[in-house]
Amino acid sequence: MEQQAKLPQRRSIRMQGYDYAQAGAYFITICAYERRSLFGRIDGGEMRPNALGIIVEEEWYRSAQIRRTITLDAFVLMPNHLHGIVIITNDVGATGRSPARPQGAARGSLGSFVGSFKAAVTRRRAGTSADEPLWQRNYYEHVIRGERELEQIREYIAVNPAQWMSDRQNPDRTGGAKPVKVWDR
Repeated sequence: MEQQAKLPQRRSIRMQGYDYAQAGAYFITICAYERRSLFGRIDGGEMRPNALGIIVEEEWYRSAQIRRTITLDAFVLMPNHLHGIVIITNDVGATGRSPARPQGAARGSLGSFVGSFKAAVTRRRAGTSADEPLWQRNYYEHVIRGERELEQIREYIAVNPAQWMSDRQNPDRTGGAKPVKVWDR
């Protein structure tokens, strides 16, 4: 018991008291484990996914077919992370086709979506590559609070591949010009 008390307490990065299962638009970033470039490469300002990157893209788009309470908006896969806009509509309840939710995530919540998405990619990857971890723990999210912000985030997602050489997520960045900031958090 005393040993358990010494474990570090993880601090949540979520908004305290916010219901992430409620209808709304969310901007999310999901990173590869240790931000390794596992999903492909940027060539000429465009993402060229490898076999694993193709699985990630397929599972992303498949998510809206499986989870009837979400709509997917702008999305970009990068070599070591992805950005996407997820809109929770709550128009339809759970169906027999809905995957089991991750432990601790409310049904229909953003956390449930992300956990199920990561699990689906990991399952498909199992036969294609080593047993090293695929995903960084957790994910980043931002509640989108209006049409103007939604448009700014869509633009940010669209220009992300062209900004790769100066992106702080890029382990090989040149450090030159800073990325154009089209969206203010």
